[in-house]
Amino acid sequence: MSNSTDYCPLTIHVSLLHHMPLSTPSDWVFTEPKNVMTVTTRKIMQNGQPILMVARDAEDGSWMFLDGGPFSMEDAMLVTLQTIVDHDSSVCELADMSVGWTAQRERAGSPWKRSRDED
Repeated sequence: MSNSTDYCPLTIHVSLLHHMPLSTPSDWVFTEPKNVMTVTTRKIMQNGQPILMVARDAEDGSWMFLDGGPFSMEDAMLVTLQTIVDHDSSVCELADMSVGWTAQRERAGSPWKRSRDED
């Protein structure tokens, strides 16, 4: 049973989409457009946790920007790729990461270490 206090655990920042051009300028390093939706967490976007793990889904190629700890749907957010880049531009180093790969680092500023996901 649903009531007015129910909400979807994934917050979509639709207002951001209205201010983004659909074309990608030449300085944009990702092949995906700026307004493609990505998965991240409230811990990163609202509580200041660093992005320590980036994953590309093997099936659909979607991006996940995580803190390396346990992931819960209650903490999940959908934000645009541009929002992630604005939050932490070091993720641009991973723009060429293949689908089905993950990158991790020990702390913000550390080098990214890439690995192919296990099947």
